[in-house]
Amino acid sequence: MVTALINSGRDVQHDLRQLKWDFQKHSDTGLGKTLDFKEMETAIDKSENEMKKCAERYMQTVNTRLQVHPSVEDTFHSRALIPKWEPQLKCLPDLRPPKPCQGRSLEGKSKLCGLSIPVGSIQTSEDAASLAEEPENECKLTFTIKQGHINPSDKDLIVFKRSSGLCWSSVEQALRPLCQLLQAYAVPMAVVKAEQLVKLAQRWNGEWEGAPPVSSLISVLYNQGKVLDVLSRPGQRFKGEGGAKAAAVHIQSCWRRYTARSAYLRYCRCKWAVGTISLSWLMHTQLCRVKKALQARRFSHLENQRCRAQHLAANWNYIQGSKRTIIHIPSLGYSQSQRCNLRNFDVVQNIQIGRLCEIRDENVEVIYVCPMHLKEDMKQYYSSLLKSNTPQEESLAETLDTSLSKTQFIMLTPEAVDYFPNHSMCLSSLLKYSPHTLQRIRRLVQGKHSYIVPGVAHVDDLAVADELGVPLMGPEPAISQLYGTKSGARKIFRAAGVEMPPGAEDLYSLEQLHERLAELMVQHLDVTLWLFKMDSELGGSALCDVSHMKSYAWALNLYQRYGPDTWRSEGIQEPVVAQFLKEIPEWLSSHAHPANTSEHWAGFLQTFLRQGGVVEARPPSHSPSCVTVDLLLEPGGHISMLSCGDLLQSPCGLKVLGSSVPQTSLCSDTLQWIYTLVGQACLEKGIVGHVSVDMVSFIHHTSKQHKVWALDLHLSYSDHLAMTQMLLYSTQGTLSCQNSFEVPMSNTEQETEESAEKFLMEKRHAVLSSRLFHASLPMLYRSVFFQMCKAHGIGFNPQKKRGTLFALYDSSERRQIGMIVVSDSPQRALLTFAHNLSVIHQEISSSRTQGGTNFKKLMKSMEDFLKKNKQPSILNACTDAVLHFECMHIGSNRTIKEIRISSGTFEQRVVSVREEGFDVQVQTYASCLYLTCSIVIVVDKE
Repeated sequence: MVTALINSGRDVQHDLRQLKWDFQKHSDTGLGKTLDFKEMETAIDKSENEMKKCAERYMQTVNTRLQVHPSVEDTFHSRALIPKWEPQLKCLPDLRPPKPCQGRSLEGKSKLCGLSIPVGSIQTSEDAASLAEEPENECKLTFTIKQGHINPSDKDLIVFKRSSGLCWSSVEQALRPLCQLLQAYAVPMAVVKAEQLVKLAQRWNGEWEGAPPVSSLISVLYNQGKVLDVLSRPGQRFKGEGGAKAAAVHIQSCWRRYTARSAYLRYCRCKWAVGTISLSWLMHTQLCRVKKALQARRFSHLENQRCRAQHLAANWNYIQGSKRTIIHIPSLGYSQSQRCNLRNFDVVQNIQIGRLCEIRDENVEVIYVCPMHLKEDMKQYYSSLLKSNTPQEESLAETLDTSLSKTQFIMLTPEAVDYFPNHSMCLSSLLKYSPHTLQRIRRLVQGKHSYIVPGVAHVDDLAVADELGVPLMGPEPAISQLYGTKSGARKIFRAAGVEMPPGAEDLYSLEQLHERLAELMVQHLDVTLWLFKMDSELGGSALCDVSHMKSYAWALNLYQRYGPDTWRSEGIQEPVVAQFLKEIPEWLSSHAHPANTSEHWAGFLQTFLRQGGVVEARPPSHSPSCVTVDLLLEPGGHISMLSCGDLLQSPCGLKVLGSSVPQTSLCSDTLQWIYTLVGQACLEKGIVGHVSVDMVSFIHHTSKQHKVWALDLHLSYSDHLAMTQMLLYSTQGTLSCQNSFEVPMSNTEQETEESAEKFLMEKRHAVLSSRLFHASLPMLYRSVFFQMCKAHGIGFNPQKKRGTLFALYDSSERRQIGMIVVSDSPQRALLTFAHNLSVIHQEISSSRTQGGTNFKKLMKSMEDFLKKNKQPSILNACTDAVLHFECMHIGSNRTIKEIRISSGTFEQRVVSVREEGFDVQVQTYASCLYLTCSIVIVVDKE
């Protein structure tokens, strides 16, 4: 550096010598001429520039603060450092720090138009004059910048420029961006601290490659708080130099950002819409493909089932007389909502466990698919009941393969029961998704005549039948859904030509319901009670009394005035129908009572209109008798009766609690005639398998005529039939269509060599109930329950074929059981059944733990049934009747001694006999309104 300074000095000396020589030369030759000093000035400027550059390089070298290591001997004594050079600036020893800001926060405004403005403690100002206020004690080396421009003639600036010496170029370079900032923001006045500006210039050369940050530029100002306040004002940038251009740029950038953002958002929405539409279309096409595949597969199942059904019908007579295997699947193929609303749906499906008792036919082997896992106590109970001690171990495949040959029955549980515990799936669906169980069944029926007996038809029944390659003994699911409703049953009865209650079906709107109900009420004024039944099997029913209508008495007076014949004309009925239509809405809302007491009419009506239903007249009688008949519509076209019985209904008459076997409400010929017509109508509609028909028998309270109405039709295996199968298996009895239930008894009194009859047939009567419910039953173990029954004499005697049998349904809940009571007479059977219910209720209940039960309702129903059948006659009223018959076969030499009239279980002796020629008039106190009766005439020879 010293060498550079020496060289620079030599150059200056050389230039000065050259200048002097030229001056002397010029003065000698040209006196009186004007001298040109441009060359002198150029030389002087060049010398000054060279000196400035040398001084600046020297300052940079000195300020690096290089450490000079001391000599070895002075290492532990002192350390020599090169001092930092600083310009000689005179300033006061104490500078007052800037005052804290008491105005608005400048956070968020520190960056404006690309400039980073620090947010510190500032003090707001009202006008530009306040920017120049300074305290008394402040640094003398300060200068002022007004409107971003420096006054070269400012004394303070001249003093600072002199004192800065050789570093002025660096200071000037740092001062330039500060002035640009103040010009851009139109700052009226800024006071610059010279010392801070020098430090900024020194830091700029060492730390920043470009322009220094705004915060560093503001830090050199003494009134930086006030300047920051000006810089932070909204729109201040657009008031300074180039403000109009900056505003235009800012507006254009905002508009371009807005347009670009809007276009991007539109693009995003379009892209999302395209993705959504594409995904929806792909899902739709995939769903259509799956639907088509499922439809094709189900159609294939249906076609295969029809082929197998034709083969079964062609060979039915041979199959029925040979060894065969029946696969019982007690599935309830209701809709998803109905299955979810059923409590303990698996227990409800297992109520038909009595199907096992079909092994009473030696040619029948039964595979029972159970909807739940049964514990060992239930297996032992049914093994004992079915005269088999072989355990049914489902987990061992070897036992399964050989168990049918030993016990004639087997119980299997699909493995899907564990996979779908809370889905309320029907048993057919669970079996469909149980490949291991299907494989076991396929192995068991291989090479044998077999068919499936389902429950309520479901589409998965066809899938299971197709998987096993076994025909289905039942209607197709579509046919079952069409005719398995209340409306479908009325269509079947209408096609069969049997009498049914006055009513209307397929009601889906409120207006239609009111119109049809008004027409029915006008046409049948003798009916006082009307029933509203939902189409679904599990749908409820409601009852309403027409006597509560205000205009009903007026309509009866009109009917009596015009008479039955004139009343049928439409002109007379129109004003009555119009009046009924006005009163029906209020009458239903006030006096209609659903069977489920916890439900109101509004909720019932909403469900009724959604599912559809029928309106029917309740029999106009004080004590109607309901009869149920279970039929088998064989594939070959033959119709056979499997069971029949009188229904035991709840006190309201809308729920069935049990039945009495055999039925005593109808004569056998009338019963056979009705169920034959209904069976033929079902066969014409393509319905085969098990069918249950409900009928009602009553005496009209005004005309005193005996009538039989067909009420309901069930296209499935019924709970009553399952209980009847258990009854027939336990007693080894037979139930005939002649209204008789007979059991074989050993004959030990009469034994001869020629004709020794080993058995005598005795009549029995039974009471069945498959839905006994008591909340306290789970408190007792099965063994304790049977010991309690045995202590009270409740049991079954297999020798006398009398007693009580129980049907167990599950091993976990144990709240629901079935009971069968067999006795010599219907009255004794009913009394024994009621006694058993009373004993069980008293033993398992207490005053503190009273749970829900239907025992009391059933006992009340039996009491009403006993009152209704107190007389030997099956009819309620005892009226005088006259029988006229010809007795030409008696002959003139014989006299009538006694005449006995019998019908069913009733037998009545004649009170008086009077002969008039060939006619005999019989006077009796028995009602003779039966369709058929048998007359026994006892005569004496003269």
